[in-house]
Amino acid sequence: MNNQNITPQTDAKEQVTASPLRCLTGAVISGGMGFAAYSLMIAIATNFATKPIHSVNPLVIRISSAVRTLVVGVVALGSGIFGIVAIGLLALGVQLLVQQLTKQKSSEN
Repeated sequence: MNNQNITPQTDAKEQVTASPLRCLTGAVISGGMGFAAYSLMIAIATNFATKPIHSVNPLVIRISSAVRTLVVGVVALGSGIFGIVAIGLLALGVQLLVQQLTKQKSSEN
């Protein structure tokens, strides 16, 4: 077998540590994506509300109502997850900042 296209494995695995700045950056990005998903959800729900289903068949009405609910629900779920991640990263950043400040004060004494 030809091993020319396989990337070589490096033995030195560099572990990236969390810092308050990295946590804050991640929280801002996640919060922005959560807000974008929330705005998209509102736009989709408004669009669905202004355009009613034009059918007399009850099966078509039920299926289209279920699909509309699923679309809005999935976007709302994504918005909520990004919001929770942003809050978690912000809390982690505060925790790391407090740990760094207490470590500096204990090393000074």
